[in-house]
Amino acid sequence: MVSSLLKLLCIACLITAAHSSAAQVLKTEDVIFKAQKDTITFGATITSPQKKGRYPAVVIVSGTGPQDRNGTMAGHPFFEQIAAYVSESGYVVLRMDDRGVGQTTGVYSQATTRNFAMDALEAVQFLKSYPAVDTTQIGLLGHSEGGAAIAIAAAQCADVKFLVSLAGLATNGLESLFVQNESLVNSSKLSAIDKKRSNEINRLMFSVAYQYAHSDSLKSMLETTYNDWKLKDDVYFQSLGIDRDMFRFPLYSYVNHATGPWYRYFVRYNAEMVLGQIDVPVLAINGDRDTFVLPENLNNWQQYTMAGRHQKVTTYLLESTNHLLQHCETCQPSEYASLGAIPSSTLAKIVDWIRTVTKS
Repeated sequence: MVSSLLKLLCIACLITAAHSSAAQVLKTEDVIFKAQKDTITFGATITSPQKKGRYPAVVIVSGTGPQDRNGTMAGHPFFEQIAAYVSESGYVVLRMDDRGVGQTTGVYSQATTRNFAMDALEAVQFLKSYPAVDTTQIGLLGHSEGGAAIAIAAAQCADVKFLVSLAGLATNGLESLFVQNESLVNSSKLSAIDKKRSNEINRLMFSVAYQYAHSDSLKSMLETTYNDWKLKDDVYFQSLGIDRDMFRFPLYSYVNHATGPWYRYFVRYNAEMVLGQIDVPVLAINGDRDTFVLPENLNNWQQYTMAGRHQKVTTYLLESTNHLLQHCETCQPSEYASLGAIPSSTLAKIVDWIRTVTKS
C-alpha cells in the first residue's frame, strides 16, 4: 500500500533517554521453523532480553503486500524498530518474513488474509517452545491488513492473550476497498471528470467482485460489467465536447487480481462477525490522517468486539499521523519515504499498555 529514500536513523538514537536508562540488553536470534498445519517453513528473527527468565511475547503481523521480517516500507524498517523498542522494555518479539519472502517458503499471491492469520498462529505455537517465553502471555501486533489477520487468529485460538492493532483494519473488506481506492483517486492528479469516472467504475467492479466472489463466473461478470459501463461512459464523454479521452481502466490486470484467492477472500471479509468473537484485551492505534485505514476503525474495535463490551479495548487517535504512524505534513503515500520512523512516544504507548495487560 505504500525517489531517493532516506536512511533510517539508528534505532538506538530514536529511543528516549528515559527509555534507554531502563532498557535491557537484547539477545537477537534468527530462527527457522516449520508450520504444524501447513507445508510452509518460516524464517524469523526473535529479540528478547539477555537476562534469563520468561517474558511475555509478541508476534508482529504485516499488512498488505509481501514484506520482509523488518517490515521495510518506504525505505524504513518499521518492524525492526518496533521489535527493538518492545524487547528493550522486557518482552520477546518475533518478526517473520512473509510467504515467498526471504527465508519463508510459499507463494504470497496464492495466500489469503486467513492464511496470514494461520501463519501468525504458527509463530505463536513456535514461541510456546521458546525458552524465554511466558507461554500464558503471548499476543499479536498487526499493521494495516495485519489488523484483520490478528483478529481472525484471536477468534480461532485461545493461546492469543492480547492484540495490538497499528492502523489495523476493522471494517469489512468491500468497504475498505471503497475507502482506500477513493482516497487514492481523490488525491491523484486526475481531472475532476476522470476522478468521477474512476470512482464510478471502481465501485461497480468492486460490488460485482463482492457479489460473485465465490462463483466461477466472476471473470465473465466483471468483463460484462465493464463493457456495459464503457458504452454508457463513451456517450457521457462525447457529451463533454473534449477532444481526447485520457482515462483508462486497467481491466485486464484488475480482473486477474480480483479472481485470485486473496481478493476473493478479502472482499467478503466480515469484520463485525470476526471481531465479535474476540474477548481479549485490545490496543488500537490510528493516525488521524491515515488515508488507507480511517480513524473510524477505532470505533469498530470498540463496538464489534466482546472485549469492547467488557471495557478491554484501549484506543489512541494520533494527530498529524499517517498510515505508517509517522508524523506527517501532506500525509499522502508519496511523502512516506521522506519522513522519519515511528515516534518513540507512540512506541511508549504500546509498551505501557502491554505492561498493564501482562502485569509485567
